[in-house]
Amino acid sequence: MGNRIHPTAVVGDAVHLGNGNVVGPYAVVLSPCRIGDNNWIGPHTTLGAPAERRAGPHPAAWDGELAGTGVEIGSDNVIREYVSIHQGSGACPTRLGDGGYLMTGSHLGHDCVVGDGVTVASAVQIAGGCHVWAWASLGLGAVVHQDTVVGPGAMIGMGSPVRGVVGPFSLIVGNPARKAGFNTVGLTRRGCPYASMPALEAYLRGRAELPAGLPDDVAEMLERWERWERARAAAESDAPGA
Repeated sequence: MGNRIHPTAVVGDAVHLGNGNVVGPYAVVLSPCRIGDNNWIGPHTTLGAPAERRAGPHPAAWDGELAGTGVEIGSDNVIREYVSIHQGSGACPTRLGDGGYLMTGSHLGHDCVVGDGVTVASAVQIAGGCHVWAWASLGLGAVVHQDTVVGPGAMIGMGSPVRGVVGPFSLIVGNPARKAGFNTVGLTRRGCPYASMPALEAYLRGRAELPAGLPDDVAEMLERWERWERARAAAESDAPGA
């Protein structure tokens, strides 16, 4: 199955497209960029513009001038009108996984990593260097400070500004943002039995071990988060002045 690219779209020479993608009117996809299969890329989206760094390069990528480490987009994403995704500025590209839904006017800054199945509502602004883990949901107009880590399944309420580390399946609301519990709806949608919620919440609060009987993908994701937390703690303890 081929790709459907509107004649008004601008697609750079070094853009690699899979199959079954739709690229809408006046979309701009700049090189270097690699896109998987079956993505819907809406009108007036901008993918692969240079990182917003004052001293960084700003090449005319539509004329074949390449700089930066580009953008990688997986498969089965919906990227609505006026979304912007800036390319990586370091060793790795900006990355969007599979099955995401990015609503109108949202932004992924340079060097972000956004996992699978993430929902980003309209006007959400994700600054450079952030890592949004799989299954997270960011509400209308949320603001994510640079280098923030949003854990798997976390839910950020509309208009909430977040920074630092947001734990897995946390529920964050308000301005200033505060933790209001856990995303139990997200957990049940992932197949976690309601009867396991007390034990699971105790685990998420750091008061118990990971309970048995969870869906494999949830258990594996939480174990990955544990490994990431241990690595982060070790790096902080080895830092000069720690």
